Amino acid sequence: MSEKLLVNRTFDEIALGEEASLSRRFEQQDLDLFALITGDVNPAIMDPAFARADILHQVAAHGLLSGGLIAAVLGTKLPGPGTIYLDQTLEFLKPVGLGDMITATVIVREKLPEKADVILDCRCMNQKDEIVVRGTARVRALRERVSVNRSELPDIRLNRHDRFRGLLARAAGAPPLPTAIAHPCDANAIAAAVDAAEAGLIIPILVGPLGRIGAAAKAAEVDIGRYRLVDAPHSEASAEAAVALVRRGEASLLMKGSLHTDELLHAVLAPETGLRTGRRLSHVYLFDVPGYPRPLLVTDAAVNIAPTLEEKRDIIQSAIDLAHVMGIAEPRVAVLSAVETINVKIPSTVDAAALSKMASRGQIQGGLVDGPLAFDNAVSVSAASEKGIVSPVAGQADILLVPDLEAGNMLAKQLSFLAGADAAGIVLGAKVPIILTSRADSERTRLASCAVAVLLAYARQALGAKS
Repeated sequence: MSEKLLVNRTFDEIALGEEASLSRRFEQQDLDLFALITGDVNPAIMDPAFARADILHQVAAHGLLSGGLIAAVLGTKLPGPGTIYLDQTLEFLKPVGLGDMITATVIVREKLPEKADVILDCRCMNQKDEIVVRGTARVRALRERVSVNRSELPDIRLNRHDRFRGLLARAAGAPPLPTAIAHPCDANAIAAAVDAAEAGLIIPILVGPLGRIGAAAKAAEVDIGRYRLVDAPHSEASAEAAVALVRRGEASLLMKGSLHTDELLHAVLAPETGLRTGRRLSHVYLFDVPGYPRPLLVTDAAVNIAPTLEEKRDIIQSAIDLAHVMGIAEPRVAVLSAVETINVKIPSTVDAAALSKMASRGQIQGGLVDGPLAFDNAVSVSAASEKGIVSPVAGQADILLVPDLEAGNMLAKQLSFLAGADAAGIVLGAKVPIILTSRADSERTRLASCAVAVLLAYARQALGAKS
């Protein structure tokens, strides 16, 4: 019989002593999905540290997961499709741990012809042949034959946000850094600053019109009484004053408030009073993409409109330096274009080839650079294999360099709004990291942006101390 076909056992066919079984190994995703559906986030199940200190000394699966496996046997095998559940008793004898292979078995004990009810003994056994759950089920079987196609189940990808939690944990372990917040004059901007402060990442210095900052704090229902305030009459002056705090060493980070990015960067790039370095300013998105096995950096999607070859070199180098701080020892950089071959009619392919050669000659250091690569071949091993692309980067990119701002902006928003990715953002190439947040950012992504900036700042301090 085809495995795609479900066929029941009619009441008349069912024999006393007849049995059926199903087996399943319980993994972390099973626990996560059950918790997501039911709201059962008991720390004895969901928190490994708590579970180790609990009486079981291990993470145990929700008890009803085993009960669900019994239900699956009843609904698909014995009696099978069309079965109506009437009653179930369960006794939980041993905990079910992560990785345990559980076999659920039902055995027909009694048949009640009046209504076609069947009473079955039920048990669940682990891979050690230990009974972990036992009980009795009463179901109503069908008297007629039912044959149906097995339903095709949806694919499920869980976004656990682990990568951002790891960044936050690393950054929170360091002393918070004084951070100049330029023009935090709406509820979102002031809340972002206070959230980061309460997470132990930054010490905010709020720069802007004091009356508007106070009104924003009231709207956000946050207390800013413990933070330093610097008065500035308008957004342009706020940006200049925030940059000045950094130049004087009173702030170690710069964070965008409710002003336009162009206003902030204008102050950063001012020849005499700004925060210029010898490197081109660029933006990096750090994505946690569901289904992608590693963090994904996308650059530049916010600052450089149509970067030159030399500017792309700087953009790549800044992204590689950031990847090192994140713990990626040798990041793989995919230089994106529409095709994998060099075509003079597509300038981005020529730039990609040049950048790859520049990396091999030491003009870009600390990472593997290859291109041109189309997006699919940069992130999918199977797509790259089908195209016959042999590359240490193809299919496993850590960094994506986009051809221009338009392409980068579209890619970033597709990852966020279609793929459900979390995105943290930061501007590199200035004397200090610059935190860019938007009103659409969640608290988690805002904190991740701050965490990345903190880690970068401390990495630079450590590098300066060694030199």
